[in-house]
Amino acid sequence: MTKKVLVAIPVEQRHKEYLEQETIGRCSFIYKKPSEVTVDDLALVNAIVGNVPAPLLKDAKELELLQLNSAGTDSYTASGIMPAGVRLCNATGAYSLSVGEHMLALTFDLIRHLAQYRDRQKAHKWQDCGRIISVEGATVAVLGLGDIGSFYARKMKALGAACVIGVKRTIREKPEFIDELYTIEDLDKILSRADIVAMVLPSGNATDNLMDERRLRLMKRGAYLINVGRGNSIDETALQKVLSDGHLGGAALDVTSSEPLPEDSPLWEQKNLFITPHIAGSFFLQETFERIVRISGFNLRAWLNGEMLKNEVKLTYGV
Repeated sequence: MTKKVLVAIPVEQRHKEYLEQETIGRCSFIYKKPSEVTVDDLALVNAIVGNVPAPLLKDAKELELLQLNSAGTDSYTASGIMPAGVRLCNATGAYSLSVGEHMLALTFDLIRHLAQYRDRQKAHKWQDCGRIISVEGATVAVLGLGDIGSFYARKMKALGAACVIGVKRTIREKPEFIDELYTIEDLDKILSRADIVAMVLPSGNATDNLMDERRLRLMKRGAYLINVGRGNSIDETALQKVLSDGHLGGAALDVTSSEPLPEDSPLWEQKNLFITPHIAGSFFLQETFERIVRISGFNLRAWLNGEMLKNEVKLTYGV
């Protein structure tokens, strides 16, 4: 029997041909933008590619597979969202290049004061911004050693970091590009050693306000903080305090606790804080999108053939 697949990512004709070839004529395809997907569209589909509005899924009674175009799955794992029996896969592996390189860019922006020099250029001021540090010889702590965190850690080691410290949920084998590996329980002992702390943590109770004022002040004076994981993992009021009194050399955020960041948020005016509007990932880098399409094609074929899926997220409940 022909399966019905809804594709809710902005594919080109070549992507459509690829997905249809991977399913060898065993599926019929519907292509829509996520914002245009309706309850009627979901009523009879057996598989979905893309992040469709989560509240609509409860009516997708025939759904068997949901392949997200995001690495995060928060909106789809809450109780009552997914019909029982649906298999959920994310796009882990698609974003490491884009987000990892964004982290590198933020690192050099901070340690070389590039944003401040841009401000002085606009003000026509020929004036230096003072001392800098180098990646070479630095101690770098990476909180979250998934695909993205590992990419960044590997690049920092290759650039000459003296010590790259990895922090992850559980410790198994230590990657060769990591000098020291710890769990989050050891975070307090690590923070005082790092020149650069880079956060790529998932959301959850364990990471909510993880970097509160106490931990921010445990960081080495003049150190730099980068967050591309979840905005709620940093206490933003505390971050403003430690930046304002000069304890940290600077911080860079691609995520904030409220998005979009309100126009009246004091974060916009905070000295030594560089903000990008959650754009480290997305589809701005074409290779990111190509990887998502390849993951989707692989999983559609595996689903049809009863084979192991890539990036499957284990669900413990449904409606």
